[in-house]
Amino acid sequence: MKREIKFSLLYRDMWQSSGKYVPRKDQLEQVAPAIVDMGCFFRVETNGGAAEQVNLLYGENPNPAVRAFTSVFNKAGIQTQMLDRGLNGLRMNPVPADVRQLMYKVKKAQGVDVTRIFCGLNDVRNIIPSIRWAREAGMIPQAAMSITHSPIHTAEYYINMAEQLIEAGAPEIALKDMAGIGRPETLGKIVYAIKKAHPEITVQYHGHSGPGFSVASMLEVAKAGADILDVAMEPLSWGMVHPDVITIQAMLKDAGFLVPEINMNTYMEVRRLTQSFIDDFLGYFIDPRNRFMSSLLVGCGLPGGMMGSLMADLKGVHAAINNNLTKAGKEPLSEDELLVRLFEEVEFIWPKFGYPPLVTPFSQYIKNIALMNIFSMSKGEARYTMIDKNTWDMILGRAGKLPGKLDPEIIELAKKNNYEFFDGNPQDNYPDELPRFINEMKELGWDRGQDDEELFEFAMHEKQYRDFKSGEAKKRFDKELLSEMEKKFEKATVSEKIPDLRALRHPNAEPVVAPVRGQVLWEFDFEDHSIAPIPGTMYKEGDIICALQTNYGIEFVKALFEGKIVDTVKQQGELVQKGEIIAFIEAS
Repeated sequence: MKREIKFSLLYRDMWQSSGKYVPRKDQLEQVAPAIVDMGCFFRVETNGGAAEQVNLLYGENPNPAVRAFTSVFNKAGIQTQMLDRGLNGLRMNPVPADVRQLMYKVKKAQGVDVTRIFCGLNDVRNIIPSIRWAREAGMIPQAAMSITHSPIHTAEYYINMAEQLIEAGAPEIALKDMAGIGRPETLGKIVYAIKKAHPEITVQYHGHSGPGFSVASMLEVAKAGADILDVAMEPLSWGMVHPDVITIQAMLKDAGFLVPEINMNTYMEVRRLTQSFIDDFLGYFIDPRNRFMSSLLVGCGLPGGMMGSLMADLKGVHAAINNNLTKAGKEPLSEDELLVRLFEEVEFIWPKFGYPPLVTPFSQYIKNIALMNIFSMSKGEARYTMIDKNTWDMILGRAGKLPGKLDPEIIELAKKNNYEFFDGNPQDNYPDELPRFINEMKELGWDRGQDDEELFEFAMHEKQYRDFKSGEAKKRFDKELLSEMEKKFEKATVSEKIPDLRALRHPNAEPVVAPVRGQVLWEFDFEDHSIAPIPGTMYKEGDIICALQTNYGIEFVKALFEGKIVDTVKQQGELVQKGEIIAFIEAS
């Protein structure tokens, strides 16, 4: 009998691994029914991680968004899943125990079934309390191991960690291969050992595509006994995201596994809707380089989920670094050169800080140290001159026990700053705070919300929630979006900026507008860039005028009425953005 493999769609992580923002509530409501109709998903990742903080950042309350999105899957019998950062809850820094405990009650009430609990240091003390609290709230606690590759992080290391988590009551174990650098053979050994000792335990694998191992890893863990694989889909799959469900399904079918069929009509609809969200506003915050895989990640081990923020950080400091280099009589760095320099610096300093798995927030901490080191050295200064408080908390043990030993240079730096190391339970450093938030909400006249969800949001994301309530977040986002649109406008050609110049020549014509972003194909001859319809070419209503080669396939542009082409704006192979004019057609 064939063994069954189930799929989980990472709709939340797909966006986080691509750019800065996530879809709005109305967009999630549009796409959810189509995801259900695809018929191939056992689970869908609906929220968690940074998603709800991101909602607040662009001025939307995340609670109605989570309820609306999960309700569609709840009704369809598809499990919903969230990402939970253990001690850090849904944010980048530690959370009081009472706020962590409230999270599971709120998320269960909002329709979330499974919580994937991880600690960026793999300190089980930060995971075990959440297993208990999630169970008490009626959720399925999935304990996750942050996968990386180092002399410390061996198969035996993870097998031992899984035993501790299972003993603590975890019914499921996740291999969270956030950078996709877990080696397939090693991952297979880990899964085999878990399933041999505990066949009743559900094992789920999560691997980003970045460095290119994840497809091979999925085959290995499937053969070793994994039950569920995390997948993505176009137009966001691959690159820094995750393998596409079509590829993984085909691979597993060939290997003899029982896998669900995919309704390709609704796959195309989910793909179309997702692209429309990109074209709406999300694409302004997606760096094109996140669409590509890179073997450079094998060495530095940075996770796919932080690539959106990483590229934004690089752009922010790039000019300052080059200014320092120029002053010193050195050659400035291109963005690509700076990226390589950053990866090399991460690889150099990572062992010195005790090999923390490079996952949120510790990947950001190590990346920040590396980036500030490059900045300091561009000024002729030494490394480690700028380390923030949260990073020091990691170094000193306040966030958990580091997997490896600190370099003597870092220990000496701590002593020089009169910092004390901590070896107790990390949660003890962060006392309960809910009473403070309850009292303030009462004073301000703020509603605690259905099932205390507004109280939770305030306590989890205090600053962002205040900015949301005041309207400051929406104002700031609108300003940021306008800035991104202006940057795109500045890079545009004259014909893109002033398309109505041609319209003046044809006052009786209507523009043929691109419905999506893509390359114009007047004919499917990719080599001949001179091809375009001869002015006067007639089209009937519904005739195909041209095609657009998008990053997910071909989209056809059809005539909306009978008429003739009187002018063409875009040539064969030229890139056109959604809403741009391709040609002019005049009714006959």
